[in-house]
Amino acid sequence: MGTPQRSVVIASLLIITAELCFAGVSALVKYLSTYLPSEQLVFFRNLMAFLVLLPWLWRKGPSAFKTKAWKFHLSRGLAGLAAMYLFFYAIAHLPLAQATLVLLLSPFIIPIIGRLWLHEKVLPQTWLAIGIGFIGVFIFLNPTTATLSPVVAVAFIAACLAAFTKTLIRQMSATESSSKIVFYFASLATLLSAVPLLWMGQAVAPQHWLAIVVMGALAVAGQLTMTKAFAMAPAARVGVFTYSSVIFAALMGYWFWQEPITLSMLIGAGVIMVAGYLAIRTRRKA
Repeated sequence: MGTPQRSVVIASLLIITAELCFAGVSALVKYLSTYLPSEQLVFFRNLMAFLVLLPWLWRKGPSAFKTKAWKFHLSRGLAGLAAMYLFFYAIAHLPLAQATLVLLLSPFIIPIIGRLWLHEKVLPQTWLAIGIGFIGVFIFLNPTTATLSPVVAVAFIAACLAAFTKTLIRQMSATESSSKIVFYFASLATLLSAVPLLWMGQAVAPQHWLAIVVMGALAVAGQLTMTKAFAMAPAARVGVFTYSSVIFAALMGYWFWQEPITLSMLIGAGVIMVAGYLAIRTRRKA
């Protein structure tokens, strides 16, 4: 029996809401990066997520988190944290929509990593979707009429690391529960991101604490909303709406920092959404 249309509509709205939350996080990171180093923002982002998880972790109890997959958890933690550092740096130095769009290449990189690392079969339709996705990014960035910032490469590396972490999660899920994966990443990311603050931390002005709290709250709300959406409807039906984040990022960039919205950006975003839809439909058939 197919998913009821009402569930698909609600799930789609939840994903759009989640992406609005994530775009809000990016905008707050860009605002706060003027006053605080990226390392400090990464720590606060992870700390807020960990604090929200504490009541849930308390109910689970320590016995629920026994694991033998330490190498996987550590690799995922280091790669995920590195991706976060690089993405926050990219947000601080690129137009908001550009940084967001390059990170959205992550779903197209996952099959490439799966092919090279795990020797997984990649369908011709998936290669077509990947090619269309990269063409969409080229159109969006429009390097023929403007000089690209080298920070775009930083955002691309962040996208590759994000794709690597998602591939790791898929491997880990065979033996590890989602609660373990979330717990160990939140713990490791919080602890490791605290280390640079020993020499790079600085005082936070009172007026910036509200933005930090809102940033963390939006990040957690976005993750929870996204999880709920994919529990209600299959990714093949609603996954394409994850690309709405670039639209929200472009609007916020224009509103707060007067970053221009061009025709090439609109066309490129549309091409990427088509590529994302093709990729998701292909995974459903595989």
